[in-house]
Amino acid sequence: MIKHIVMWRLKELANNATKQENAKKLKEKLESLRDKIEEIKDIEVGINVNPSEAAFDVVLYSEFENLEALNIYQNHPEHKKIVEFVTQIRTDRCVVDYEK
Repeated sequence: MIKHIVMWRLKELANNATKQENAKKLKEKLESLRDKIEEIKDIEVGINVNPSEAAFDVVLYSEFENLEALNIYQNHPEHKKIVEFVTQIRTDRCVVDYEK
């Protein structure tokens, strides 16, 4: 099983929307992938409530059967649409993929 975790810091204003509005849009878009990409075994998206400057704004937790399934997900056209969106609204990104 592969665990895929991504965190983003968002711009205060992007695409004519606030950070909070874009966080909600990103959450909705990512969670919609559950019904579009069969390789996703589990997916959860959280919006930060911690006011710390060290905190990121949005986190994605997802699970895949193996690295091949993760690769299919990352190259899926529906995922790539979200990558285009998030590239416009983020300042920072970090990722961890690990095997469990």
